[in-house]
Amino acid sequence: MLEQLAEASRPVLDFPYIRRTRRNHGLEHATITVLTPKGYRLSGRSDDGGFVLLGEVPTEAVEKAAAEALRRMKSGEHQLAVHPNCGTNLVTTGFLATLVALVGMGGSSRKDAVNRFPYVSTAMMGVILFGPLLGMNLQKHFTTEGDPGDLEIVNITRREVNVPFSGKMIVTRVNTRAG
Repeated sequence: MLEQLAEASRPVLDFPYIRRTRRNHGLEHATITVLTPKGYRLSGRSDDGGFVLLGEVPTEAVEKAAAEALRRMKSGEHQLAVHPNCGTNLVTTGFLATLVALVGMGGSSRKDAVNRFPYVSTAMMGVILFGPLLGMNLQKHFTTEGDPGDLEIVNITRREVNVPFSGKMIVTRVNTRAG
């Protein structure tokens, strides 16, 4: 069903700004996937001009990982675009849990709500198990693009940002463009 919905949404998903953002999101995930076995803990955010990685990682390691990720994606490893720790999974699970709570507990007396609590809790457990799977599929069809097309890496910059109450944070920016 998601595949059919994605196909119907193709004109919007292929709008240049959205396609570039989805491709960069996929490259961000692939880069994190390449870096993770080396012990780096990262998060990221993508836009139409590239992506940022938040975390302590040398610029040279990001350069190598991003180049490897792009090469592998261009060679057909499109599944690298989908990552289990993506915010899409968290938002999907949170949305479904909220929906179950609203439907299950809403519009009733307090006594009825207390009586339904075990059923709503059970449904929430199902959401927690099912939400990430749905999120992975939403990534695959909507929020990322596994085929980088003519995407190329332009440059990579690194800077330290002071964050209140937690010290410094390393922000590495990977700028891309469509060839």
